[in-house]
Amino acid sequence: MDTPNPPALTFPKSAHLLKSAEFDAVFAARRSAADGRLVVYGLANPLGRPRLGLVVSRKVGNAVTRNRWKRVLREAFRLSQHDLPPIDLVCIPRSRQEPTLPVVQASLKRLAAKVARPPGSRRGKP
Repeated sequence: MDTPNPPALTFPKSAHLLKSAEFDAVFAARRSAADGRLVVYGLANPLGRPRLGLVVSRKVGNAVTRNRWKRVLREAFRLSQHDLPPIDLVCIPRSRQEPTLPVVQASLKRLAAKVARPPGSRRGKP
């Protein structure tokens, strides 16, 4: 009995936004969505899979808090990447609260889907 292979839940370098030009292109597209915890900017890419970039400023807290945000965001992306649209994402934490994986993961999925929608389309419209 053959079972299909589950998707690989890795986070290789190829899934990271690394260059400042990549970040600049995402910000220049001016497509964003936000909630109380997170701001997500997005730009469609031709790679067929999502990529993640993080911007965590000192406004979020001290180094321990910033690193915790980065770890939780990377883990949320790693676990959700197969459910995300093929776009380049830049995530910026908004909250000084301690991040939790289930909350951040749900927020990331919802906001990425919102950013990936074509401009002018709404949920209720056909």
